[in-house]
Amino acid sequence: QVQLVQSGGGLVQAGGSLRLSCAASGSIFSFKSMDWYRQTPGKQRELVADISSGSSTNYADSVKGRFTASRDNAKNTVYLQMNSLKPEDTAVYYCKIVIGPYDYWGQGTQVAVSS
Repeated sequence: QVQLVQSGGGLVQAGGSLRLSCAASGSIFSFKSMDWYRQTPGKQRELVADISSGSSTNYADSVKGRFTASRDNAKNTVYLQMNSLKPEDTAVYYCKIVIGPYDYWGQGTQVAVSS
């Protein structure tokens, strides 16, 4: 069974930076793409970024140029570096991996950006 354990997040002022981490169990990690989502109350989860097994990345327009996804396959960990944070980035952030027909999610981590 795959487990994703997230860390990072917290409260930061607008313009600040945070880094999220998502550590995965299992040796399959390095062969899989990973996604970062975020969710605010009453809204669906929004795809923020994805990173392929070869570290190619894609970003939502709302975070492009400010967020950077990366991965360290030796540590089975993906990261989301968030710079120039805005109050509208406030959300619970989740990492996700898809293996076969199943989605595996991290536990979520709160990011709050004050104006």
